[in-house]
Amino acid sequence: MLFYFFSVIITMYYYRVGETSMEPKKQILLLTTGGTIASAPNGDGLAPRRSDIMAHDLQRLREYYEITVEDIMCLDSSNIRPEEWQQMARVIFDRYPSYDGIVVSHGTDTMAYTASALTFMLPNIPIPVVFTGSQVPLTQALSDGPDNLRTAFAMAACGHGGVFVAFDRKVMRGCRAVKVRASGFSAFESINARYAGRVTGRGLELDARMLPDCTGAPALRDALSKDVFLLKLTPGLSPDIFYALAQMGYKGIVLEAFGLGGVNVLGQGLSGIQKAVELGISVVITTQCLYDSADLRVYQVGNQLLELGVIQGRDMTSEAAMTKLMWALGQGMDQQQIAQLFSQSLAGEITLN
Repeated sequence: MLFYFFSVIITMYYYRVGETSMEPKKQILLLTTGGTIASAPNGDGLAPRRSDIMAHDLQRLREYYEITVEDIMCLDSSNIRPEEWQQMARVIFDRYPSYDGIVVSHGTDTMAYTASALTFMLPNIPIPVVFTGSQVPLTQALSDGPDNLRTAFAMAACGHGGVFVAFDRKVMRGCRAVKVRASGFSAFESINARYAGRVTGRGLELDARMLPDCTGAPALRDALSKDVFLLKLTPGLSPDIFYALAQMGYKGIVLEAFGLGGVNVLGQGLSGIQKAVELGISVVITTQCLYDSADLRVYQVGNQLLELGVIQGRDMTSEAAMTKLMWALGQGMDQQQIAQLFSQSLAGEITLN
């Protein structure tokens, strides 16, 4: 009986694409930014184009949704920077009152960074904002793009606010998505968190426990600091790298450490980190392991780091840790405030306890 109860809770929200209904069509805004999904070959390889390349696939979707299309940029996602994140966030915040949901087509290479950043920049967004793309352009017969668009539009019509990534018939929170395959269709996984939804024979089934809660009024908090560096620890890494980053003006460092957060402490191994913290740089420790969590309390080396004043990234993805730190610095927070912020889950980016 208990199993049945939880099964009902998990699957009570689902949207069946193509199901006939007397209800008005949902109003969905598609924002295009370029990426593989909208690319076509030219003399130098694949290059992104505008939304006209999507016309055929959108025509079928219009049987189920009222779709408005807006081209806001046309970029390979490798060229999408924090400035473009801010542009997207401002457009979404300006447009959301007029729509039931928003789909953002985006290149896959940096989609996880963009989705994580907008999760923090758009707190309490009351409608679904769903990022999607493809590994093969829509112009090719075997593209995964049509399927990803269908999943994204179904999620955008579901009525649950938040920032999500839809890919390969799965939906995940934007701050938990990571690209794990360069060319395979299962390009994204939800790291250290269940999927928010899956497409099954019954439609789009959502896990109610993975849907964000709106705890306040929607807001646009798009200030970011670009002075954050993501550093992967390697055996024998010179501590001078931390001095160099400080001299370059960086205000935050996300350090991908070993295992549970191990760092070389022999010789001058900790001196660079210590100096960075003393200079006012917020140093967040995550793990190079894709799954599980950094826990600096387990080993002596981790406890030494905590004594220096570093911040635990716990089970956050590197993308979420970096964009959260960029966002926190952009809000004008100091070291102590940032440390406190990283002990809280703002949008499901961290598993507490």
